[in-house]
Amino acid sequence: MDTSWDAQVQAVAVLEEPTRRRLYEYVVAQPTPVGRDDAATALGIPRTTAAFHLEKLTEEDLLATCYERRSGRTGPGAGRPAKLYHRSEREIDITLPERQYAVAGRLLAAAVEDAEASGGSPREAVNRRAREYGESLGRTAGEGSVDQILKAHGFEPRPDKDGIALANCPFQRIAKDQPQLVCGMNLHLLAGLISTLDIPYEARLIPTPGQCCVRLVPAGLSSAGG
Repeated sequence: MDTSWDAQVQAVAVLEEPTRRRLYEYVVAQPTPVGRDDAATALGIPRTTAAFHLEKLTEEDLLATCYERRSGRTGPGAGRPAKLYHRSEREIDITLPERQYAVAGRLLAAAVEDAEASGGSPREAVNRRAREYGESLGRTAGEGSVDQILKAHGFEPRPDKDGIALANCPFQRIAKDQPQLVCGMNLHLLAGLISTLDIPYEARLIPTPGQCCVRLVPAGLSSAGG
């Protein structure tokens, strides 16, 4: 499943068409999968129109399909199974500027479980999970540059004479309430990312108004120079 920004925007754009949006809302509101005839009747539109829009929703993975004989009969003469539509498992989350609250939720939940199991510090568990996540981003980045990777995960990199500033915090709403927790999480996430890439930078906490609290600076740069 394509979870890129472009793919998410495209999926939302599919719902801009009024009939298509009404069909989607109808299908996901039903307790069981819906056939084309049922959908067409419910919306008072031709079956061919319902079929067309249902297929568009399926192509974007907003709906999923299954097959079932609605007559209840089986065997020869029972007829072909009907194509039915239901909500897919795809989740779409678009924020401007881009946020990554689902990532934060997964990291925090895993850290709580780790801390409960080990009896250790929850904050240390958060930082460890964040670093592991950052390392996984770097390992799966392929040939992407650090700039591309940071952009893909909502950090909005801004190279300057002092390194790379990060103009956006993907966890901004949480950071407002828990700045130390989130800044530490960002620091370890980015340190994990850099550790897997062949780049001469290191992650450092340099809080700056309007930016992520972490900056990437040239490796070995003294604190005074950062």
